[in-house]
Amino acid sequence: MFKPHSPAIYACRSEETRGRLFDEPESATRTCFQRDRDRIIHSAAFRRLQYKTQVFVNHEGDYFRTRLTHSLEVSQIARSVCRYLFLNEDLAEGLALAHDLGHPPFGHAGEDALNEEMEPWGGFDHNAQSLKTITSLEMRYADFDGLNLTWETLEGVVKHNGPLIGPYVRSYKKDKSVPQSILDYNERHDLGLDTFASGEAQVAAMADDVAYNNHDIDDGLRAGLFRVRDLADVPLAGPVFAEVMKEYPDIENSRLIHEAVRRMIGLMVIDLLDETKSRIADINPKSPDDIRNHTSRVVAFSEKMQENDRALKNFLFENMYRHYKLNRMTSKARRVVSDLFKLLVAEPNCLPTEWRAQAAEPGSEVTAGLVVDYIAGITDRYALDEHKKLFDVQARAS
Repeated sequence: MFKPHSPAIYACRSEETRGRLFDEPESATRTCFQRDRDRIIHSAAFRRLQYKTQVFVNHEGDYFRTRLTHSLEVSQIARSVCRYLFLNEDLAEGLALAHDLGHPPFGHAGEDALNEEMEPWGGFDHNAQSLKTITSLEMRYADFDGLNLTWETLEGVVKHNGPLIGPYVRSYKKDKSVPQSILDYNERHDLGLDTFASGEAQVAAMADDVAYNNHDIDDGLRAGLFRVRDLADVPLAGPVFAEVMKEYPDIENSRLIHEAVRRMIGLMVIDLLDETKSRIADINPKSPDDIRNHTSRVVAFSEKMQENDRALKNFLFENMYRHYKLNRMTSKARRVVSDLFKLLVAEPNCLPTEWRAQAAEPGSEVTAGLVVDYIAGITDRYALDEHKKLFDVQARAS
């Protein structure tokens, strides 16, 4: 049985935090990272994740994952990995719960629509929107806007996928500019955009990958978008499903799916732990900054599991994300978001009162940015209701 130890020398420690943008007394009963987690959980943006979807639109069924259930799954995996690696579980948990706060309604369809509409002003980036949500859009506290989270949590939200500038930016991001809102915030509160994030943030990013692939396999099978036999030649998934069916030849389909998916998660997590332990042994970090300043990710899959991960993504792209049923659904979702954006930018007087007061001239960059903040913060069903109120002449205005 695994027995937890005290944190490793390379773990982030709450007593060594770089602090908050706005000074405030620390809690007598919680560490600073536990307090960050609690502030995230109590935020309005976190509650709205219940009605924001990953792949399927909210009204498609109540079984499929939402941004909220996905975030909880990521949190569970991240805590387990951190516990084994002697990293800070509370920091990783907060990052897992916060990583999707900036996603708009309708999953990737909503994000694509906002990115297209915002192209004249630099596009839309959900990580930048997450940072904006937790540093300014949440207006709950008497002394400051935002949640006033620790430097370590903010760093992890912005950089969990790697550096944003400098020589170690991932190759596919080299031609992409850093969102202006991140650069603006960084001027006030330097998050070290040229280094990797903490080990805890890297764990949260990998836990997101593990959860995402596996729950999409689960949801796709249960939605009937593909069948178990379609997975036969897919690395990792095919052998695991075959193993379960051989071990339990009469197993019913729902149990088969659950058993296979949980085994796949287990195999990916074990690989992640083994590869990360090997990398830690190689670099022998003496502090959290040794992980941040390393020339590559420290928390990672083995080369073989990276190949499996890519194969799973390719299968899902071809058999799920491009399925005609999803194409029809996402097409409608993109139109809803685009319609809302275009109308509200052209006629900001149609925004709710508290938002309308902040609008500038119709069609201006300021108004467009405000409309993005508004749309990114609403849920799938609220977006559908707003679209009906604004475009259906027979619908009531309020």
